[in-house]
Amino acid sequence: MTINTKDVIGDEARYVMQTYRRADIVLERGEGVYLYDAEGHRYLDFMSGIAVAALGHSHPAVTAAVAEQAATLTHVSNLYYTAPQVELAKRLVTNSFADRVFLTNSGAEAVEGALKFARKRARAQHGDGKSEIVAFSGSFHGRTLGALSVTYKAIYREPFAPLVPGVHFAPFNDLAAARALIGPATCAVIVEPVQGEGGIHPATPEFLRGLRALCDAHDVTLIFDEIQCGLGRTGRLWAYEAYGVRPDIMTLAKPLANGLPIGAILLTEDVAAAVGYGEHGSTFAGGPLVCRAAGVVFDHIARPEFLAAVAENGETLCRRLRELDSPRVLDVRGAGLLVGVDVDRPAAELIAEARANGLLIINAGETTLRLAPPLIVTREQIDDAIAILGAVLSAA
Repeated sequence: MTINTKDVIGDEARYVMQTYRRADIVLERGEGVYLYDAEGHRYLDFMSGIAVAALGHSHPAVTAAVAEQAATLTHVSNLYYTAPQVELAKRLVTNSFADRVFLTNSGAEAVEGALKFARKRARAQHGDGKSEIVAFSGSFHGRTLGALSVTYKAIYREPFAPLVPGVHFAPFNDLAAARALIGPATCAVIVEPVQGEGGIHPATPEFLRGLRALCDAHDVTLIFDEIQCGLGRTGRLWAYEAYGVRPDIMTLAKPLANGLPIGAILLTEDVAAAVGYGEHGSTFAGGPLVCRAAGVVFDHIARPEFLAAVAENGETLCRRLRELDSPRVLDVRGAGLLVGVDVDRPAAELIAEARANGLLIINAGETTLRLAPPLIVTREQIDDAIAILGAVLSAA
């Protein structure tokens, strides 16, 4: 089928609700770390669908698994057992802190469930009166009502107020401020070990360890949101491993099925035991098709040599960015292949110029570029991206 770029863009404007400002290209296919538009232009993809396509586009093993499962069984609902769901849950539990898993369709849905489970645990163990939640400046946890309530930016929250009550924000990486907010009325603390949308800011070890101690002291459920930074993105299987701190709940989503819609809530038995039959559910979540894909993705990413390559390539990417020595670059930071570059002008301008030169990147704030390539990226492809970005910065 021939795709006409002008027709697609025109029909989108007419028929699709206008909640996204899209780039004026129509992407048609992908292969590895490259995307191709309807006009035949090739792009080096250093955003991977917002940190989703961890194994790149059209990965042969994922494609084969999806095709085979689609020809066998796609959906039966959670009223029946299916092997792919149980096998994925087993992988996640045996390779993490968790005792149980609840599967969802998205990251926002995973956050909604995590908040709900934390409140149920508090009520089951303490009765009413322990329902407040502490979140942090710079946080982003999703756009549904509960997830939005713990997302920091007022521009996201205020148009939809009133939201979930009892949410308090402390400055990120400020343990003293968190200590002042966490107390007997707190049921949950939610934090990203590495903030994504908020500018690619890693938590300090002292901050996460201090939160763990405060949560233990007040019997508060500690939730780590690893939707963007988890499952290999930082060069470790889970971002929390770098800190030696275990949460009570962890949310996952973006890379788990390499682009198919899935999320997961990992939780301890203590939390899981507070939620009974019928108290949570999802029609589509954990279906055999998406779980089969997720199992393949997990097995690829969890290999020690794969994670070592991610860590090494992340160090190379940061080093090469610093070596540009551009006056436009104010700071480079990150973890693994999740990198933020602070620049001296609106990020949108540089993103548009990079796209025009064949490189796809995204922002993480008004003046921060975000680089999150597929985890399979090579040293040569990093060099190509640096060459394009360097030229864009020089011309800015």
